[in-house]
Amino acid sequence: MTFYHPTDHFSTKGKVIVVPVVSVANVAQLAADLLIASLSLHRVGIFDPRSLVPVVGAREDDLPGVTTPLELFGRDNVNIAVIQQRSPALKSSKQEFVDSLLEFIRTSGASAILVIGGVDMSNRTDPQMLTPTCQIVPPGTPDLSSGPLAALTTLPIPVYTSPVSQFLHTDTERTIIPFIPGGGLSRRILSSLSDTWQIPTACLLQYVMEGDNRADAQLMAAVVSKVLQVDVPNWKQPSSWGHGLFGTPHDQTLYG
Repeated sequence: MTFYHPTDHFSTKGKVIVVPVVSVANVAQLAADLLIASLSLHRVGIFDPRSLVPVVGAREDDLPGVTTPLELFGRDNVNIAVIQQRSPALKSSKQEFVDSLLEFIRTSGASAILVIGGVDMSNRTDPQMLTPTCQIVPPGTPDLSSGPLAALTTLPIPVYTSPVSQFLHTDTERTIIPFIPGGGLSRRILSSLSDTWQIPTACLLQYVMEGDNRADAQLMAAVVSKVLQVDVPNWKQPSSWGHGLFGTPHDQTLYG
């Protein structure tokens, strides 16, 4: 079955694809929401959701149709496209999902890939407390210095290292990508890149804890825009955030 189904005429050729990973605090999904709303991106395609936890809901701004677990957003005159993932991969289908996602990206004609995700704040070392954002550039990826991710080579974003041993399981699971506590499939995606991978790829991670993570998402979205050198004059929150993103306010009459 085809993994990607376009819903509008749109080409990913030459675009930077932003891939938010379902991870701690859902900070990557919230940052993707901000990028989609602020850049006025619209849904241009949906992906086969068979490897993901089923979810369906209303679309943003009461648009017709339904929201699905995995969708692609873009606009012709904006040089980035954003994948929005709203539910995690099924435990038995993680590698199948990663393989399908990477195959879509490999054949998309994208100019670069930026994976974004969260990492558990409680697992920081003392030096890592100096900055909330860090980066991973997987080995074998093409040189970043002359492409869409060139800013990563000059911005003061430290390289991520894990305070936790990366060899927690069997020899077959060993990888040179460091362990990412709370990082979801970030490590698996980066570790699954083939030796012949030709698309410049990097990962941004942000230290977060569960809670009201709108401010964390704003910071992550701002870092993404800085890395990709995308001008966002005014950041805009999706209208759905105003409908109880983190629950409705308490009735103050309860407190006298």
